[in-house]
Amino acid sequence: MPAWDPERYLTYSDERARPLVDLLRRVDADQPNDVVDLGCGPGNLTALAAARWPGARVVGVDSSAPMIDKARASVDGVDFAVADLRDWAESAQPASVDVLLSNATLQWVPGHLDLLPILAGTVKRGGWFAFQVPGNFAEPSHTLRAELAAEEPYAAHVEHLEAPGSHDPADYYDALVGEGFEVDAWETTYLHVLTGEDPVFTWISGTSLRPTAAALEKVGLFEPFADELRERLSRAYPVRNDSVGNSFVLLPFRRIFVAARRLTS
Repeated sequence: MPAWDPERYLTYSDERARPLVDLLRRVDADQPNDVVDLGCGPGNLTALAAARWPGARVVGVDSSAPMIDKARASVDGVDFAVADLRDWAESAQPASVDVLLSNATLQWVPGHLDLLPILAGTVKRGGWFAFQVPGNFAEPSHTLRAELAAEEPYAAHVEHLEAPGSHDPADYYDALVGEGFEVDAWETTYLHVLTGEDPVFTWISGTSLRPTAAALEKVGLFEPFADELRERLSRAYPVRNDSVGNSFVLLPFRRIFVAARRLTS
């Protein structure tokens, strides 16, 4: 996985934060002792969790060293660690976490539906497992990148890349109910209002475009790829103007949420 760029990721941070707030709102945990944020990135959700549960030991885990460096510099009172999500899941003690959080991370883990029982096993009885993943992979922001990447001269350099993916809410519901959880699973489509030059390209360049960009930069092909992708995205997401002449682009973004409480040990 190519290195994450915290500053690029934090572009449109207010819009990206909306799902974090909505996810935390559905977690009805009272005075937890141990809270873990998997895939914490620059610490946005981790900071919210620490503020909500000031008496808890809060830990943020991410596989990206630059992201952890940013989190450590930005968030006080939280322990941060560089670790792969699968490695953490396999090494964590069973029933050791009161609140397990993950925001927009599991879609990067191939076969993550099969990993849910292992993650769920780290949650104490009465504890919470809450996560959010994108569900917009059929939207132009993803399909246009994939279509262009399948063309020459790019295809040979990116065909080995694994694309992120997620499942429908019912799939997550079934997986966690079977592990002894009471599950609330839902989806929301946000309508993000983005400003600036090539805003949708800027948005995806901090997340889903990264693997393609890293592969093509190695062979000097990313610049022409990016120019063409910007053009295609601009046609799919046209610029609009409000009543006073401010320009913006609307980006619909479907997200899938799960907030589950363990009923049995």
